Amino acid sequence: MSASLANRTCETAGCGSQANLQCPTCIKLDIPGSYFCSQECFKGNWSTHKALHKVGQNSNGIIEPFNPWPDYVFTGPLRPHRTSPARTVPGHIQRPDYADHPDGTPLSEQSVKLSSHIKVLNDEEQEEMIIACKLGREVLDEVALMIDVGVTTDEIDRVVHEACIERECYPSPLNYYKYPKSCCTSINEVICHGIPDMRALINGDICNVDVTVCHRGYHGDLNETFFIGNVSKTAEKLVNVTWECLEKAINAVQPGEKYRELGNIIHKHAQSNGFSVVRSYCGHGIHQLFHTSPGVPHYAKNKAVGVMKPGHTFTIEPMISQGSWRDKCWPDNWTAVTVDGLLSAQFEQTLLVTDTGVDILTKRLANNGLPYFMDKKS
Repeated sequence: MSASLANRTCETAGCGSQANLQCPTCIKLDIPGSYFCSQECFKGNWSTHKALHKVGQNSNGIIEPFNPWPDYVFTGPLRPHRTSPARTVPGHIQRPDYADHPDGTPLSEQSVKLSSHIKVLNDEEQEEMIIACKLGREVLDEVALMIDVGVTTDEIDRVVHEACIERECYPSPLNYYKYPKSCCTSINEVICHGIPDMRALINGDICNVDVTVCHRGYHGDLNETFFIGNVSKTAEKLVNVTWECLEKAINAVQPGEKYRELGNIIHKHAQSNGFSVVRSYCGHGIHQLFHTSPGVPHYAKNKAVGVMKPGHTFTIEPMISQGSWRDKCWPDNWTAVTVDGLLSAQFEQTLLVTDTGVDILTKRLANNGLPYFMDKKS
């Protein structure tokens, strides 16, 4: 039994017993929770509990599967599930300009969209980035404590959102170009930008959780791919190689290095292990702007502009796929998946170029900075 299921308590008022039974109708309707300790408690609660089921029934009371795009041909086995409403951020927390824009447009980013200028942060700005990235790491660490078999990605989003608020941070993805959630959760064939929903994670999944926080106007961005239960040897190798791609690229960061060289390093390592590098999405500059120059492609022979200088802050976030490097987007206009339905993995860090090399601002403090999937190996 997973730790997440072991900690469930019965929903019968005043019971408080450990609950391992879930309402079968709620499972069909993708309704989270609904755990009971026994059939007796379940039956005793039925008159009030059954009201939840109306969410997933038509006018005739027939349960309908969630199928938002009947004509869409999926590339792999993953399917969208119902989502909860967008979460709210208290008004006292400083917000980026897109937070309340009706279209989620980041006007400050748009104003410099065509510029290739890479901002050099002064000492004060660097300190703000260090703080934001530290807080972002703390939020992802909270996810690592609870992600497991049986946990829904909506629960992950709730944990991320609440951890951001506790740290006086705005969850940067929320309403960015109208993105509906506070983090991204990308499972199996999802390359990036998966929207958290009511699907429960199952044994053998790999799940990337991408967290960005905005603290006092500065963004800190990072992600990790987690093993859910026991994963296949292929998944294990893919995730390990993806982490190695990021490590090798970070080791090359220093003043005077060309940004385009990072893609050569990543591509060589991925290809030598039989994997491909996604080309549609790349690393990016980050500071007061969520995404800005420089662009940091992860594939070889790219034409990225710019040379690293002390004071530059940017992300490297390679997306490595088991099969084809090509991607396709679900009709939600966010969820990017592999065209062949095979697995994809990703890792990301926010970096600061120093006089002598690089500081990993979002580095994990425990286990020598290694990602969570490697904890059992160390």
